[in-house]
Order: sequence, then structure tokens, then C-alpha cells
Amino acid sequence: MAKENASNVNDFPLEKAVKMVITGLKKTKQIREKDLKARLLLPYGLNDAETAKLVEEFADNGISIVDDQGEPSALALKAEEEAEKKEQKELVASSDNDRVYDSVRMYLKEIGKVPLLSRDEEVEVAKRIENGDESAKDELAAANLRLVVSIAKRYAKHNGKMGILDLIQEGNIGLMKAVDKFDYSKGFKFSTYATWWIRQAITRALADQDRMIRIPVHVVESINKMNRIQRTLQQDLDRALQQDLDRDAKPEELAAEMNEPLQKVQEIITVAKNQETDSLDKPVGEEGDSQLGDLLEDNKAINPEEYTAFEMLKDQLSSMMGEFLTDREAKVLKLRFGLENDEPHTLEEVGRSLGVTRERVRQIEAKAVKKLKHHSDLLQDYFSAE
Repeated sequence: MAKENASNVNDFPLEKAVKMVITGLKKTKQIREKDLKARLLLPYGLNDAETAKLVEEFADNGISIVDDQGEPSALALKAEEEAEKKEQKELVASSDNDRVYDSVRMYLKEIGKVPLLSRDEEVEVAKRIENGDESAKDELAAANLRLVVSIAKRYAKHNGKMGILDLIQEGNIGLMKAVDKFDYSKGFKFSTYATWWIRQAITRALADQDRMIRIPVHVVESINKMNRIQRTLQQDLDRALQQDLDRDAKPEELAAEMNEPLQKVQEIITVAKNQETDSLDKPVGEEGDSQLGDLLEDNKAINPEEYTAFEMLKDQLSSMMGEFLTDREAKVLKLRFGLENDEPHTLEEVGRSLGVTRERVRQIEAKAVKKLKHHSDLLQDYFSAE
């Protein structure tokens, strides 16, 4: 990784900073591109190759890089564009050799009858969609069905838990979402933008696939990351020794590359090997003294009922702030307590945003909270009487 070029990061390793940022985003699962630049790219002076590697690491952890509107950012789309090129090459290279994909070839032959759109044609179709032409949506989607197949094939090879046609179906759902959200004025090709949504749909389907025991998304992400690193280590070792050792990377090697404790990596390996099991009580470990359920439990996961209640509470608070507070007071509370994007801000950050001192922010916050306390009876239904 790049040499740290700012005085305030010289004593703080990039790898540690990345891990802290990723850990802090486990709930929201996304980060704005400008925040990523401010926290990592600029302070550590990352070049294009290092930035691409960082974006890949965020993707491995299920974290999306978005713009201010929550759409895939320019940085994320650039990474998807490179991935798209690789996947198209893989599709061509494997299409003549793999009998497993006979049905896919038939499907490809059928959708191949639909001509691809040039950049100008793509923009023209997008403008028709913008003007309410529903048939234009079908036209744009049909011209990009081959992209879904290429992405689905990659996931089918590396996961093996869902059939290729099922993955294509899930990818098509992501494609239709991309059609609905595409903004041609931003300058990106539709295929680049769609790749982001197709990946999202397929990844979600793989995490929620039909199995007796649903492995939490955070565990699936760890397994995917481990598998990718394992393949890379295998290739590097084969090249170094110029022979095929036909062995998996050792847990110690994986732990070093993943920057995770050896014990955690061993647990991930255990879960990956037991994805087909039908019992949470299945013994695992060298002495069988643990159960699979112990490894799958996500102590940080939010209970669905609690999440729903919390969202309702946020809505009620927003309504109260709109009724009883000034715009500035409401803005301060939303920023301070993360009511807008689930990310609380410091007094200093809010002060910079509003152009006032941190002490002034503290005063506004105190006054706003005092006002809301006078109407606390409106919140009593959201708290238990225990």
C-alpha cells in the first residue's frame, strides 16, 4: 500500500485504518465516496492500483461506495467497469468447454438475437424512459441480458449453492432495478451501472438462499473473502514453484492475508465446510466441544422487531422536530444523533457544516432537547414500562 504522506497518519498503519472504517460500517453497509477519500484515499496518498485494491476489499466486506444520493459512486462504477471486462473475457473463454452450461448456451443464443446498443443508442433509449416510454425499459434490459449471464456464471463457479439459471433470474431482477434508476447524464455506460445492481441482487440471493440453516450475511462475506484470497495464494504459490501443488492455502496463510486472528479463520473454514448441514447442534472443532450454532450466531445483529420499532421512533422524532423545533435546531439534532444517515457527527463536524462554533452547536442542541422534553409524552408508546 502507499506510503503515508500526511503527518497525522504517519504513526497509524493504513491496514489498521481500513479495518476500523470497515468495522464502523457493518451496520449501514455503505460509505460515501467523498468520505472514503477524506478518511483513507487522500491522507494515505493511494494511487489508482491501491485504490482499486481498497475498493475490492470494501466489496469483499459487503460495503457499497455511494454518492450523496445513495447511488453507486464514480469510483465504484469504475471498479465495476474493470470487473465487467474481465467477466466478458471469462465468458468467451469458457463457453466452448463447459457442458454444464448447455442450457445457458441455448439461453445466450436466444438473447443474442437482440442487438447491443451503441453509446448513442443507449442515451436515446434512456431519454425515452425518462419521458415515460415503458417499452424503452424492455429494450434497454433486453440488450443487456448477456451481461447478467456473464456475472451469474462467475458466481456459480465460486459458490455452487444456487443453479446458474437461478442466479441469472436474480441478476435480471438487479438489471431491472438498474433500468429504473439509470441516469445517462452522469456519463457512465449503462452496462457499468447495471453491473453494480446485478452484483447486489445476486449477492443478496446467495446470502438468503434456501437452506435449513441461514448463514448470516456477515459470515457469507467472510467466506467469500477467504475463498478469493485462497485462490490467489494458490496461484502465487504455483507460479513460484512452477508446479501444481493441488493443495489449499494453510489457515495460517489465510489469516495473514485476511488480517484476521487464526481462530476466526478456522471458524470460517468450519462454517464453509458445513454449509449443507441441517442441524445447529452439529459438533465442530477438533474435540467436538463446540456446536455449529455457536459459530453462526451474530451477536451484533439487530432483532427485526427492534429495528422496526427504532425506525418508527425515528419517524416520530422527525415529526416532532418539524413541529416543535426551528430548522436549525432540527438539523443539529439530526446530525448529532445520526438521524439522517445513521452516522452521528461530533460538535466540531456539525459546527463546520453550519458555519458556527462547536460551543454554539452545544447550545443549540441543549435548547432543542429541552423543547422536546416538554413533549416526551408523545414517545411513551415506544418504550417498555419495565
